[in-house]
Amino acid sequence: MNNKMRMYHRYLGFFLSGIMTVYAISGIILIFRDTDFLKRKNVVEVELPVNLPNEEVGKSLKIREFTVDREDGNTIYFKTGTYDRSTGLAKHSVKQLPYAIDKMTKLHKANSGSRFFFLNIFFGLSLLFFVVSAFWMFIPKTPIFRKGIYFALAGLGLSLLLIFF
Repeated sequence: MNNKMRMYHRYLGFFLSGIMTVYAISGIILIFRDTDFLKRKNVVEVELPVNLPNEEVGKSLKIREFTVDREDGNTIYFKTGTYDRSTGLAKHSVKQLPYAIDKMTKLHKANSGSRFFFLNIFFGLSLLFFVVSAFWMFIPKTPIFRKGIYFALAGLGLSLLLIFF
């Protein structure tokens, strides 16, 4: 059993090393999602229906906490751009991550509606397997195994401490 667990642990680890790299990088980048870290400003032009109410402009452009700064004739001005009621043309700036990084973070944040959710479930189950199989790496009566148990308990304790306090 020990040798089988070691073999599964080893080859699954090699297989998942690329996926773990993507998740690690995207996870670190996601920590800074409330800042402009690595984001580029892009101007977007969107054709909206004419004479749209102010609230609908924000919803159509998917802008959270949308507020109109001022209105001038047929044009409304908001924090990131303008909307012309007579033509329906909205011009606004958006801050986006570079293409590859944006795709990585979308993979990281995938939910049940995403095409990647099976990968996330597989990855999560694989990590759980790593946790369990790590305890088959050493013979239970050895000092290194006992020290490993102490480190595992310390890691669990630190996680619980951070979660609840």
